[in-house]
Amino acid sequence: MFVAALTVDVLVPDSRSRKDKRSVVRGLVAELARTGVSAAETGHLDLLRRAEVAVAVVSSTARHAGEVLDACERTVRARPELEVVSVERRLWKGSDDSDSDVSGVGAHEEEVWHG
Repeated sequence: MFVAALTVDVLVPDSRSRKDKRSVVRGLVAELARTGVSAAETGHLDLLRRAEVAVAVVSSTARHAGEVLDACERTVRARPELEVVSVERRLWKGSDDSDSDVSGVGAHEEEVWHG
C-alpha cells in the first residue's frame, strides 16, 4: 500500500477579497475531489492572493499513485485563474507491502519530490 500526497502553493492574482479567493479555491478543491482523491485547502488561509491545496491518494502501487498526482497537478495548472508557485509530492510506503516498486523506500519511510 502507498499513500501519496501533492501540495500545491498557488497565487490567485485577480482575487480582490478572501471571499473571491475562497470561491476559486473551493471550485478547484471540488474538481479535484470529483476525481476520487481527498483534497482540501491547507494553507495561507488568511492571505488574500495565495493558497495552498493538498491532495492525497491511497493506491496499491507507487506508479498508480504518481499517475493520479500527475493528473491532479495538470488540473491545477490548467486553471487560468491560478499561478503555481511550487509543488511538493510525498510518497509513503505502508509496512504491509513486501513488493515495493519504489527503490530505497522501506516500511513507513517517506520519499519527497519538489517541483
